[in-house]
Amino acid sequence: MPIQNNKVGNEACINSLKIREECWSVVEALNKVVACYRHLAVSVGGSSDSKRLRDELRRTRERAQELALSNRNKLTAALRDKQLTKGDRMELERLWVQFSSGLELFHTDMCKVYELGLSVPLSAGNQPAIQTGNTGSTSAIASRALSVQNITHSESPPNNKEKLEDNELEKEILKVDQMITDMELKVNVLRWTVEATANMNDELDSTDVSSTALLSMDEKESRNCCNGCSLLCL
Repeated sequence: MPIQNNKVGNEACINSLKIREECWSVVEALNKVVACYRHLAVSVGGSSDSKRLRDELRRTRERAQELALSNRNKLTAALRDKQLTKGDRMELERLWVQFSSGLELFHTDMCKVYELGLSVPLSAGNQPAIQTGNTGSTSAIASRALSVQNITHSESPPNNKEKLEDNELEKEILKVDQMITDMELKVNVLRWTVEATANMNDELDSTDVSSTALLSMDEKESRNCCNGCSLLCL
């Protein structure tokens, strides 16, 4: 009988480790895609804005939602397991905090892209809505950017496809918002009680890696941040 109990215990440990690894891989992938989306969202309304950029944003957004839905289901089921050990629960709660924080950042960026898309829609001539590199006070630049909307609407109103894309983005924002709400209702994880395993000052105290090396590492990682980030991650 003890041998059988040990076997069951080992299988439970293996299953728990497998679930944690799966959730960790999905959270890591989601963080990369969300970072890629934020990287692309910066160019909306600027001189780099184009139909291709909007398509890249849409594809990246769809990929992020797929990862978020998959990870939400796995983490929710794992954290609601009454047989979790204290150590496993702590690890899963850390993943939950990372996941929910990344999802909130993603939701914020989606809202920004939506508002900018309405304010500075793509013109028929595909001209940049906001010219960069201008000199002058910030108030002058802001007023010039605000005046672009009327010019764009009078010369070339948004076509039906742009309206459909805006409506679709609005629906996706509501879905992500509902996902965040459902997560908080299904699993009660108090963020302020979750302890980090890494020291935030480790990177500041390290003198072995130069800033140039860090930049080269960031550039190397940005090339593989996601498949849809081919515009700016060269």
